[in-house]
Amino acid sequence: MAIDFSNTLVIGISSRALFDLEEENMIFHNKGIDEYRAFQLKNENNILKKGTAFHLVESLLKLNRFAEERLVEVIIMSRNSPDTGLRVLNSIQQYQLDISRAAFAGGNQLSPYLDAFNVDLFLTKDEKDVQAAIDAKACAAATIYGHPEDFEPDLDTLRIAFDADAVIFSEESEFIYKTQGLPSFHDHEQANANVPLLEGPFAKLLKILSKLQKQISQHTQKPPIRLAIVTARSGPAHERVIKTLREWDVYVDEAFFMGGITKDQVLKAFKAHIFFDDQEVHLEKASKVVPSSKVPYSTDSPLHKLDKKTKV
Repeated sequence: MAIDFSNTLVIGISSRALFDLEEENMIFHNKGIDEYRAFQLKNENNILKKGTAFHLVESLLKLNRFAEERLVEVIIMSRNSPDTGLRVLNSIQQYQLDISRAAFAGGNQLSPYLDAFNVDLFLTKDEKDVQAAIDAKACAAATIYGHPEDFEPDLDTLRIAFDADAVIFSEESEFIYKTQGLPSFHDHEQANANVPLLEGPFAKLLKILSKLQKQISQHTQKPPIRLAIVTARSGPAHERVIKTLREWDVYVDEAFFMGGITKDQVLKAFKAHIFFDDQEVHLEKASKVVPSSKVPYSTDSPLHKLDKKTKV
């Protein structure tokens, strides 16, 4: 009988996002596939260290205890061959993670398989795979940064933080800011305060998480999910964000309108299991205190072209 994931949050996670495989990755790039394969086979039964997304995945899987049917499904998606990927599967078993599905693409891109597994969020360290997923509009996708030192996750509550423009919402307003300046941006947002913002690449994911939050709240007084928006917006541009979320019937627990203040200390206080942003200027500091990941612009977007022009 075919399994239906239409009402399940499906996370596609790369082996390098779930586990610390940086030493192995260096062997692959510096010494080649044969040395890499030999190393993995030799260490097949040695448990891998936890990677940047480990605590996120652990907390997501815990949500399944609130329902008879699975609320969350995590799928390992790796460019490894099945042979070299066995060490990853052994580590999953040793950590007792409730993950049973895997896709080992043997060196090929993973993005073509996202639809096949109904993936809602794809996290990896491979920028090309993330870009391909975003360009195809296959799902929410982001490139995960290295594991922050001294990060202590909340073991009881899943905490996810999002930037606003070009992540939750479309990039239209951010493009105005980058091309016309802050006064024009504020004028535009104030004039359109009652016009809902268009959906961005992570809008669907936020809606799914909000729906899960409401579903789980029927079974517990303290829902084990907290959602936050941490944005560079400030007044008067905050109003349109709040009204758009109301229009979407999405509830976020916390919102921070930073107005140019760095985001890292707020994210540290929030204890985000993952933070999604589109700009390296914010992620550089944030990634040092909480697990963070970059959401790229689609290749044909005006912001992508603007960024390329700026870097030339």
